[in-house]
Amino acid sequence: MTKYARRKALVVGEATDIGLAIAKRLVEGGASVLLTARTEAERAHAVAELGSAARVVSPSAVEAALTGAPGPAGADTNDSTGLGDGPTGLGDGPTGTTRLGDGSTTAPTGLVHDLTGAAGAIDPTGLTSTTSPTGTTGTTGTTGTTGTTGTTGTSPTGPTTVGLLFADAIPTARPLLPYVEDGGAVVLTAPTPCPDAVRALADELAARGIRVNAVAPGCIEAPGSGAVPLPPLGRLGAAEEVARAALFLATEATFTTGARLPVDGGLGHP
Repeated sequence: MTKYARRKALVVGEATDIGLAIAKRLVEGGASVLLTARTEAERAHAVAELGSAARVVSPSAVEAALTGAPGPAGADTNDSTGLGDGPTGLGDGPTGTTRLGDGSTTAPTGLVHDLTGAAGAIDPTGLTSTTSPTGTTGTTGTTGTTGTTGTTGTSPTGPTTVGLLFADAIPTARPLLPYVEDGGAVVLTAPTPCPDAVRALADELAARGIRVNAVAPGCIEAPGSGAVPLPPLGRLGAAEEVARAALFLATEATFTTGARLPVDGGLGHP
């Protein structure tokens, strides 16, 4: 299944079960994902669920992962399990980090395009051709290209951008907005954002072509939760059902922005 092939997504926030459900559907559809999880146990669980097509970091390490800067010690579960030094990250598809001839990787976050052939430039977005921007190759390699010996090369100097951002709340999303590509999508995944706040952020980002919508989950089953009143549909919802709604807003509702979609079995209203 390649429904989300060549897409790059960032999933952040406190709603761990919902975030993991979103990440799983993205990975299954061929996307590359950077996911946050709060505790070491949650990060290890996410790595086991997602495999090498995603990178899992602590919330404090997100911007470091996007820019390639060193993150807090122990904040990257993929690295601590050896996955961060292999085919992981936000590359072009389920595989990310590419190893060069000198044994180094193109970027510590794996957010690069595959290098194919004897020459090729590293693309900061991971979405364009691997042809060298100068159209030339050297015997030892030049900045941004690999040489014919495949022994040298550099990673992009700018930060990586993503097309899809899933965040639990506006304060979580706001510092990451510079990393969202123009024409991308932001989906808020916690029940707290009020409709006015969603519309205000949508208006703010409309000039960049970025759509902003929200799901408002309610009556969602969670491990360890106590008994709660059932909604009109007569059962509790699942994180997977919230994920499907969020992905619809992110990838299918291409002429919708500023909307807040309840996913609560009929309990609440927009």
